[in-house]
Amino acid sequence: MKKKKELPACPVATSVSLIGDKWKLLIIRNLKSRTLRFNELQRDLDGISQKVITETLRQMIDDGLVYRNDYHENPPRVDYGLTDLGKEMMPIIDALADFGNYYKTIVE
Repeated sequence: MKKKKELPACPVATSVSLIGDKWKLLIIRNLKSRTLRFNELQRDLDGISQKVITETLRQMIDDGLVYRNDYHENPPRVDYGLTDLGKEMMPIIDALADFGNYYKTIVE
């Protein structure tokens, strides 16, 4: 997790730094209802490469938004879920979804 001195002074900029890219938002959206395995996440995120999803998940783990559960089995079994901090982002995700739905109703 980042230290307070590493974060922007503006609280909006802090939030954007945590979820400000396309993949982070979509990963949070996908983990909203349940934990998912790596391949499930990748399959649900059309167009994301294995390298990008791996890097993004690592960043989100470091930021405290996502956890990784490694079962230490063979074949490997790992799943990802939202931490309590990550679940705190759900009102933001829901508000974005609401606005997106509203916007679709007013454009041609």
